[in-house]
Amino acid sequence: MGDKVENIKQKGGFRACTFVFVFSALENMGFIANGISMVLYFKNEMHFDLAGASNTLTNFFGSTFLLCLVGGFISDTFLSRFATCLIFGTLEVLALVMLTIQAYSKNLHPPDCGKSSCLKGAIAAYFYGSLYLYSFGCGGNRGTLPAFGAGQFDENDPKGAKALASYFNFYLLATTVAAVVGVTGIVYVFTEKSWWLGFLVSSVANFIGLIALAAGKCLYRIQQPGESPLVRVAQVLVVAIKNRKLSLPDNPEELYEINEKERASTWERIPHANQFRCLDKAAIMPKDSAVAAPWRVCTVTQVEEVKILTRMMPILASTILMNTCLAQLQTFSITQGAAMDPHLGSIKVPTSSIPVIPLLFMSILLPLYEFFFVPFARKITGHPSGITQLQRVGIGLVLSAVSMTVAGLVEVIRRNAFNETPPKQISLFWLSFQYCIFGIADMFTFIGLLEFFYKEAPAGMKTLASSFTYLSLSFGYFLSSAFVDIINAVTKRITPSKQGWLHGKDINKNNVNLFYWFLAIVSVLNLVLYLYAAAWYKYKPENCSDIKPKPLMDPSAKEEKIDQDDGKAKQYGAASSDDGIIGKEKEFIHDEVKSQE
Repeated sequence: MGDKVENIKQKGGFRACTFVFVFSALENMGFIANGISMVLYFKNEMHFDLAGASNTLTNFFGSTFLLCLVGGFISDTFLSRFATCLIFGTLEVLALVMLTIQAYSKNLHPPDCGKSSCLKGAIAAYFYGSLYLYSFGCGGNRGTLPAFGAGQFDENDPKGAKALASYFNFYLLATTVAAVVGVTGIVYVFTEKSWWLGFLVSSVANFIGLIALAAGKCLYRIQQPGESPLVRVAQVLVVAIKNRKLSLPDNPEELYEINEKERASTWERIPHANQFRCLDKAAIMPKDSAVAAPWRVCTVTQVEEVKILTRMMPILASTILMNTCLAQLQTFSITQGAAMDPHLGSIKVPTSSIPVIPLLFMSILLPLYEFFFVPFARKITGHPSGITQLQRVGIGLVLSAVSMTVAGLVEVIRRNAFNETPPKQISLFWLSFQYCIFGIADMFTFIGLLEFFYKEAPAGMKTLASSFTYLSLSFGYFLSSAFVDIINAVTKRITPSKQGWLHGKDINKNNVNLFYWFLAIVSVLNLVLYLYAAAWYKYKPENCSDIKPKPLMDPSAKEEKIDQDDGKAKQYGAASSDDGIIGKEKEFIHDEVKSQE
């Protein structure tokens, strides 16, 4: 027994996260390379038109990030995070093999028909089946893997809190460095060799990453799933509606909460907050019931969990538009690049490789941010991450609007050069301005959101809440598809040429610059809403698990109960916050030993 406890104490930390970083890097290497190249694959090999190829790609990304919720839900409810990653990783490899087969076999390519989409019958079924199986596997992994790595640290320990902030920065660094390899090496294979060989390289990289993740099992802290977070949320909503006509007590301490003896060892108590008081009615004990039943009364902690998720929603909503802007860099910006001069001296640079510039910049900036900016800011603010997560997100939203403005200007310069006599092509590297600005924006916003949702989420909902970052991405990509269709439909009616801004296959006859500026204006308006939402947000109290619950009791017995609790606190030395952390660690070790036995 003593040996098992000692082994569990040595689990987790950055040593365990090394395997997580390897898997995330190899998986992301193929995902990014595929993502920025697929718009050309859809257009040239599957014979979509410009809008069709763009919408197919954004719908793929939207579905991928929406399915992150599935991975988060499964790992919080049915399987461990580790098992969930292995299952979805296997599906991802299988889907890549299917894409490789279709790219290789000309019999699985549709003939060019001159329409928006030429896919029909069995070819269409195979194409969409393999594409969305890939989406399912990628989504499940992204909804689980970041939280799995974060679970290797104890965020209630001051050292663990600092390590957790660094973990998210290193997670982004690993995926960024891998993306550099993807947009150079794999994209080169796609454009200069063959599409099927590029998909094959992605398949092999994913498979090696999956083996690496499995190899680190003996080092992981594996959290077991608990009660369904969606059921807990539903219980609060249902009971609050049932009790909507009841009056709330003047003292929130009279609301129902389980006592110290009834709580589970992994239970985290969240103190009452005055926001969304209507939900507090779910914690009113029925007068005709002597025993608390799940669908008749909820604890204050359970109600506060729903309040936390509700407070997160405006933050989530105000980051959607930034991801709509991101979608343009993976669709229209790639199409822009295809109409530009791809040569750097005597070297021909694939259009899809242009994002390597911001990725290289981020690879340099991230270590500087982690090792210089964060320690400096930490001394000033006292925050483990240097600046708060919402401040990071705000910086990213500002830069996102700037990026779209610059993208529109670059498109004007490119098109004016093309319309000269004779037509000229400006250098592909003009696109690096919009990519670099947005790359920095993404560095701030993506990790800020990941850390924000993970740290603020209730204990039993951390994986599901972490996937909200990707939910924002999903809605952003779907919104991009909607914007493209709406802008085309509206401008087709009001422009003198009766042609939409984004019609047809020839970007030189379109007005992509106006679409970029439209997104820039909407991004500024969205930033105002975000600033209001961030100022309104109330952070979850630190170390909620160390707060003693106040169980429902008769008012006349309160004074006697307080005296008893004070006596127990003195008897067990509960006054020290360090003791609370040590106690939580002992409980975790006990649960780990019990689960392994």
